[in-house]
Amino acid sequence: MTAKLAEALAGIVGPEHVSVEPGALAAHARDATPLFDAMPQAVVHPGSAEEVAAILRYATAEGVPVVPRGAGSNLCAGTVPLHGGIVLVLTRLNRILEVSRDELLARVQTGVPTAKLAAAAAEAGLLYAPDPGSHTVSTVGGNVATCAGGLRGLKYGVTRNYVLGLEAVLPTGEIIRTGGRLWKDVAGYDLTRLLTGSEGTLAVITEATVALLPKPETTGTGVAYFPTLADASRAVTAVIASGIVPATLEFLDQKCIAAVEEFAGLGLRADAGALLLFGDDGQAAAVEGNLARIEEICAGEGALEVTLAEDVARADALLAARRCSLPALSRLGSLTVLEDVSVPRHRLAAMVARIDEIAAAHDLLIATFGHAGDGNLHPTCVLDPDDGEAIERCHQAFAEIFSAAIALDGTITGEHGVGAAKLPYLEERLGGDQVALLGRIKRAFDPAGILNPGKLGS
Repeated sequence: MTAKLAEALAGIVGPEHVSVEPGALAAHARDATPLFDAMPQAVVHPGSAEEVAAILRYATAEGVPVVPRGAGSNLCAGTVPLHGGIVLVLTRLNRILEVSRDELLARVQTGVPTAKLAAAAAEAGLLYAPDPGSHTVSTVGGNVATCAGGLRGLKYGVTRNYVLGLEAVLPTGEIIRTGGRLWKDVAGYDLTRLLTGSEGTLAVITEATVALLPKPETTGTGVAYFPTLADASRAVTAVIASGIVPATLEFLDQKCIAAVEEFAGLGLRADAGALLLFGDDGQAAAVEGNLARIEEICAGEGALEVTLAEDVARADALLAARRCSLPALSRLGSLTVLEDVSVPRHRLAAMVARIDEIAAAHDLLIATFGHAGDGNLHPTCVLDPDDGEAIERCHQAFAEIFSAAIALDGTITGEHGVGAAKLPYLEERLGGDQVALLGRIKRAFDPAGILNPGKLGS
């Protein structure tokens, strides 16, 4: 069976772009999500939409599962081949096709790394706003498939806010183009939005047209330390209520502050209960005024200390404190399980308090950091991978955390996606009728059920 599959795929893309070797299969049996793995039968690297179409026509005819994959940096087990079959790696589709200053857009193949797109936009004096934490390795296609968020989400929104059009291949082999180069286009169902966040279950995205913005004149960053996260949460509410929408409004709890400081030595205050990282961009006078106002608000809400970065180097160091939270925590144990829930902004402190209660009840180390401005939290459990009983307690704890988020009018994922990791909790979030509707949509696109089975709609 494997030999037949390899021969068929080699006939489409060339034998040099197909692998059935154990090492290559093992490397694609998992993504960045711990505790999930499953071996595929073959790994294939197509070089065009037409090759993707031929692969999908073959897979549909033969009933072979296909899992689309970019860099594999997702944190929801979205690209784990649960049912074997083909892992379809799209990183050969890595060309930036166009950057248009006049139209404020770019066209890219979906294997382009997010940071590469951002750099090309910057060279043209433009900004690609989506800024996921994995931007140096994650691909545009993966960002679209999971509707990735990031540090600039409060002010600029998430990936879906910038996707104007897509080229996508249906499981039955048709190549379609949704949307286009226009901000305003309501011809037909909005398939662009439907495919954005569909996690590779409806079609394989091979090209994206994305909106760009004028590059801000300047940026500024500051940090505020608070006795407790409740104090920091009140400051966040006060900042937004004042009419300021910062480009960045991030938080670390005390456990994260200690881990980051030990890891990076950035001079963070280890005696603080919470750290609030804030930043803005735009015209220099507006940025200066907004940062001064945020500093004033934080001081009024009981901040222990508020400091504005004096130069770009210090600002980059503060942003690095937020970005290195996960690697810093990873040094505390051999296994790090990073999760993702969202609640209304004013319930951020209540959610963190509930996470701490659940962690204590299950005797686990769970630290929390995230996007304070939009209520998106990343509770992170650190444990020993050889301790099966602790791993089971970790699963139980996160099930309770997801339920707690829903009880606070929140959701089980704000930006990582559902994948295999969150699928058991999806019905609790959406309800049975809506989950059934997802299944009907899935079958309309993928009647043979070959695309990323065991995920959304399956």
